[in-house]
Amino acid sequence: MTEPKKKSRAHLFPRLFGYLLQNWTLALPAVACSLLANYLALRGPQYLGQGIDAISLENGVQLDVVWASFWRMLLCYGCSAVLAYLLTFLMTNLSQRITYRMRKQLFETLTTLPVSYFDTHPTGDIVSRISYDIDTVNSSLSTDLVQVLSSLFTVFGALYFMVRISPPMLLVFAVTLPISIVFTRLKAKKLQPLFRKRSRKLGELNGYAEEMLSGAKTIGAYHQSETVTARFDERNLDAVDAYYKADYYGAVIGPSVNFVNNLSLSLVMIFGGVLLLLSGNGTVAEGSVWFMTAGGIAEFVMYSRKFAGPINEFANIISEFQSAFTAAERIFRIIDEKPEAPDRPGASVLSDVRGEVVAKNIFFGYSPEKTVLHNLSFATMPGKTVAIVGPTGAGKTTIINLLMRFYDADSGEITVDGQEVRDLTRDSLRLAYTMVLQDTWLFYGTIFENITYGREGATMEEVVQAAKTAGIHSFIERLPQGYETVLSDDGVNISKGQKQLLTIARAMLPASRMLILDEATSNVDSRTERKIQDAMSALMQGRTCFVIAHRLSTIQNADLILVVRDGDVVERGTHEELLRQNGFYASLYRSQFS
Repeated sequence: MTEPKKKSRAHLFPRLFGYLLQNWTLALPAVACSLLANYLALRGPQYLGQGIDAISLENGVQLDVVWASFWRMLLCYGCSAVLAYLLTFLMTNLSQRITYRMRKQLFETLTTLPVSYFDTHPTGDIVSRISYDIDTVNSSLSTDLVQVLSSLFTVFGALYFMVRISPPMLLVFAVTLPISIVFTRLKAKKLQPLFRKRSRKLGELNGYAEEMLSGAKTIGAYHQSETVTARFDERNLDAVDAYYKADYYGAVIGPSVNFVNNLSLSLVMIFGGVLLLLSGNGTVAEGSVWFMTAGGIAEFVMYSRKFAGPINEFANIISEFQSAFTAAERIFRIIDEKPEAPDRPGASVLSDVRGEVVAKNIFFGYSPEKTVLHNLSFATMPGKTVAIVGPTGAGKTTIINLLMRFYDADSGEITVDGQEVRDLTRDSLRLAYTMVLQDTWLFYGTIFENITYGREGATMEEVVQAAKTAGIHSFIERLPQGYETVLSDDGVNISKGQKQLLTIARAMLPASRMLILDEATSNVDSRTERKIQDAMSALMQGRTCFVIAHRLSTIQNADLILVVRDGDVVERGTHEELLRQNGFYASLYRSQFS
């Protein structure tokens, strides 16, 4: 996959902020708690300054003022702590709601994407976006963003109080603040590509790990463990290196800005001390903007920390924001993917299916530069069987993809009962077919749930009959819980042949008029295959069937055999006719049975 073009991230803010607005019943109280907690924290230094000035007055210590200032300051900080605890509770709930909504939206989008998307994107990378990227975005969205909003209040509040105390001392920040802003901005620009690369490398690592784990048995059988491990180590090292560079250069920002803030604090202390001396010896009159007291210095120092603190926090979380923006780009890239093309306006619903399928002059390629099928044509009457044979890569599965409209032909047309498939709704067309694929798929659930996947509401009697016809009933009966036995993920606790038999039993329940069998018996032994052929013959009665087979013994009774080679139908006819032609089909047959 090619990396998408980089663009401004300004469009991400309103989209991310939208998730907060969707949960405004939690977001608004959270912001209110944060602002109120920060307001109370801002009042604390004011009472501290009053208490210090009450102690340092020449006419004696005013204990009543000292104690009053102490209790007010304690009350402010105590209430601020309680509100901070309540804020944590609200943010935890807000975080989970945002995570749920974002994952739901992302997964719903994935279910609407065309098959071509999954053919070109690694599963591990998609899973990484559902898990890691959403967690990354949620962490910043539910905590850092609210923290930034409340910190802005703290910055302007502290600035207001500092202006009231001593406007001249703000000259210190006129020097140090621009340094922090310019440094942070320059670093942020350099961090963007580093965090983008970090997310991409993690996706590649997850994709490779998912691929290798799914083929663990094959890896062990071919003694490729060391090779696979070496390749994983290479990708793991790339991911670690990308993480290190992003975190390393991101970590420089916080300490650097903190140094500038500490420098400003030192300058405040020096400048304030000078003003205090000038005010003490009468050089500066009381009421002047240059007048300063000890309590005023203490207040200004406290407020300067509150002013510089959020700025330092901005610098510390800038790397987290960069990571979150990169993750958000990857998430929205899927959400913004075009779903499967909608049905044509006025598309009709395929009903009362007879099963007459005709293909005329079909040309198709997965990419414009390479055509897979060339001028494909065939016709089958209702209830007849069409077998598609040929070497690997000839285009057999591509024909099935076109029949099901997983892809649309570049030119030519396919009709079902005289209706062009592009003039039919996809749902009704696909419901007219039942498929049994070479790659079996079972989900975590009971055997009963897996068999009834294609037909909700099926009775136990119907399920048992389908299992008997598929030759899997006796095996199910021997299990401790029978049809209520829970299959683990993808049915890894049963054999491949048994998984295939279950998918065949599943295909027997729907009352569809057309059937697609893609190497449906490739994972069973010869004895079981013969039993299944008898069952499949009964299943295929009255249905239009498309059979992809490498075992030519399974399609000898087909009404029409299409021999596909390099995207062309090189031969067609019945089994006996093709043998008499003594062409490519005959050579394939002899290679299996001579």
